[in-house]
Amino acid sequence: YLKISKLALAFAIIHSKPPGKSSKEYTEYLAKTVAEKDSGWKWKVEVLEAEVLRLRQELFLTRISPRFCLENRKQDTSAETLLGQESVNPTSYSSQLEDSGCDVCNDSAFDSLGVASDFHQSEHNVNPSKHWLERVPPLNLCHTSKEQSVTAPMHFFQRLLEIRKLSEGGILQADFSELENDSFTLCNSVSQLLDGLTVFYSNPKFPSPSVLTEGVRVLISLITDTKLSNHVLKKCFKKMEEFKKNLIQIILRNKSVNRFQALHSVSETLSLLGRNNILRNSLISLLLSEVRQFAEQLLQAHQVQSAYDITKYENIFFLCMILEQLLQSETEESSISSSDYGGEEKIKFLKNLDQIILHLSDEFPLFSIYLWRVSVLLNSGQVQ
Repeated sequence: YLKISKLALAFAIIHSKPPGKSSKEYTEYLAKTVAEKDSGWKWKVEVLEAEVLRLRQELFLTRISPRFCLENRKQDTSAETLLGQESVNPTSYSSQLEDSGCDVCNDSAFDSLGVASDFHQSEHNVNPSKHWLERVPPLNLCHTSKEQSVTAPMHFFQRLLEIRKLSEGGILQADFSELENDSFTLCNSVSQLLDGLTVFYSNPKFPSPSVLTEGVRVLISLITDTKLSNHVLKKCFKKMEEFKKNLIQIILRNKSVNRFQALHSVSETLSLLGRNNILRNSLISLLLSEVRQFAEQLLQAHQVQSAYDITKYENIFFLCMILEQLLQSETEESSISSSDYGGEEKIKFLKNLDQIILHLSDEFPLFSIYLWRVSVLLNSGQVQ
């Protein structure tokens, strides 16, 4: 039946094609017309789904703290006004990537995005004065653009974090049982935020710095908040794992000439995620796996004198630095024994590592040194 239907469709297209057009051209035209109609419906569905999620978010927050939501609606500042101010004085993120990006040793490179500095600063800026609501934008955004796909959940979590702080300080009464009762809203909001950040990191010229900075800051605040992180990680752990994998692949696959400053910011975000005790071990395992696989591929290419991916070789050092930093922090904190983290990936990484280092040390001395340093941290928990 399917074959007959395809044959009948082909004959119908051939017989109905206008003069001056070939059957192939007319078929492509019809396919394009149908695709445009489908994309229009898909866009409308996305908008409606985002509106439903926005309403669920408002209901979610109202159930947690009715007073907070009531006072928040009285604010004069709207989310559209904030976005409008951003468009009046735009600062292109791509302007930060105009140079070669080779100077990534300066720690201020990531602070120029404001993520690390804003995160530490936000921990000390809880102001329980009468203006405590002015810092949180209202939830009146609909998912109509890629930028708003991050802005909408970001504002939702900003309000949730503010309710958390105010309730902890005794300024506001809040019932956080809704975190268990309505996991759908929480999980979908986290997914939307992570997907939006992934898009931004994949194309660093697209987002404005403020959206990227604030999105990462809110994400880190969620993960580090002792009250909220348990719910977020319990419900959205797989999505967080996917996000970490995406960031790692963004680092490895980036081939642009001016990529180093952008990759430095992605590396810093991974390092910040690794500060969470629950996320740290899984991130270490992912990094060990990627570095081990590349070392084995590089050894194989070296032995048969075949070409290897030079760009990936340059990018792998970002993963090595993140891995060393996380292992070093484990050693300093001594939260768990050095034999516990890494698990199966640690065993795979250390297996035949001495032979790999021996064969690569002459041709790839810097990479061999990184492999050795990581092995020392894994074996003894001390950098020597």
